Amino acid sequence: MKFPRTRSRVVVACTAGLTLAGATAVLTANTAQAAAGCRVDYAISSSWQGGFGANVTITNLGDAVNGWRLTWSFSAGQTITQLWNGSVSQSGAQVTVTNASYNGSIPTNGNTAFGFNGSWNGSNPVPTQFALNGTACTGSTEPTTAPPTTGPPTTAPPTTAPPTTAPPTTPPPSTCTLPSSYRWTSTGSLANPRSGWVSLKDFTYAPYNGRHLVYATTHDTGTSWGSMNFGLFSNWSEMGSASQNRMPISTVAPSLFYFAPKNIWVLAYQWGGTAFSYRTSTDPTNVNSWSAQQVLSTASITGSGTGPIDQALIGDSTNMYLFFAGDNGKIYRASMPIGNFPGSFGTQATQIMSDTTNNLFEAVQVYKVQGQNQYLMIVEAIGSQGRYFRSFTTTNLGGTWTPQAATENNPFAGKANSGATWTNDISHGELIRSNADQTMTIDPCNLQLLYQGRAPNSGGDYGLLPYRPGLLTRQR
Repeated sequence: MKFPRTRSRVVVACTAGLTLAGATAVLTANTAQAAAGCRVDYAISSSWQGGFGANVTITNLGDAVNGWRLTWSFSAGQTITQLWNGSVSQSGAQVTVTNASYNGSIPTNGNTAFGFNGSWNGSNPVPTQFALNGTACTGSTEPTTAPPTTGPPTTAPPTTAPPTTAPPTTPPPSTCTLPSSYRWTSTGSLANPRSGWVSLKDFTYAPYNGRHLVYATTHDTGTSWGSMNFGLFSNWSEMGSASQNRMPISTVAPSLFYFAPKNIWVLAYQWGGTAFSYRTSTDPTNVNSWSAQQVLSTASITGSGTGPIDQALIGDSTNMYLFFAGDNGKIYRASMPIGNFPGSFGTQATQIMSDTTNNLFEAVQVYKVQGQNQYLMIVEAIGSQGRYFRSFTTTNLGGTWTPQAATENNPFAGKANSGATWTNDISHGELIRSNADQTMTIDPCNLQLLYQGRAPNSGGDYGLLPYRPGLLTRQR
């Protein structure tokens, strides 16, 4: 019997919330110079006969943590079968999850998340007691050193009645939905290409240990395309001074993400000998660390002068999906079971969208909207005022996409709403993701788009156009 997914999530949220809030009311009176405390939100995302998926968010309420270990016990024999954004060990009912290489730091009031698939038999009750690095997660802070031993007060405490309901633990995380109309502010150009290059473009982004990791396509002063990454940087204002590291291989129009189920980084790209290719690494900051080239797709399409271009990869709990364009007014999709990835999607590709060439041109990207049962697709279009992005939404990666902000006058991002003055083009780039993994999750409360732009008076050969990085931030 398949359980209703929405009911599973509601029951989990209410159970965990009531348990933790009750503990907070008792412990908030404790004080100390140094503190450790945490809150855990455990939510069942899907459930089926004998199996389930869950998402776990850790909020650090105490001093900053560098390296975390979350422990809990299952009460009905549940077993974790697959986990991402961390490493898991399980001995009987006792579960221990430790951080991945890129998410070990949690600042005060910061959070991190991981997800897993599990099995159950008979019942699947929600765990209610968690510990972070040995400290019980009660929704409050506890002293890490003994409190002072001063004597009791010499006057009676006030006699006001205690509250009749438990106070909230910490403010609940803000929830936002995607608007029907977007407004942005823009930086200027964030970086110039190093000597020998005329263009930096096709940006892909992943957070890495609290810093920004960006890969891009390059073009030299002649006819050659290449690839690079920027040295890690913390603030976008530092992008211009970050090192620009040439790759020994060409990975044009790259897509970078961490594939959590197999604890490996993946860099996918076009023009590798087949339609799309990929390489893997355990250290994505090092341009020399990538494996030998592997086949991602051998799909072919008709009515296109370029063939398949601009791949986008995303995963849900059961499948990995490949989306791509062809400069021909069409968007294509392929899929495989998540357990088979990384690997080849083969020759399969289904056309899922069709419009004019200018309306569905290239640079497709697909994201999961955090906190919503929704996915967002953006596709680059060609308008009368330059390149711009149209947006589409769906509740199912294998389903139908609905236009959202999809005209030049009301685009997802373009000259009409970008606020940019240094470029008319808002072109190939990536939304800044909440985490690095294959879910491609974005925070709708804090939307930012890393894009390529160029001086409005520039022209000539496409490869020689002086594209540079810029950053849009959504105005709310």
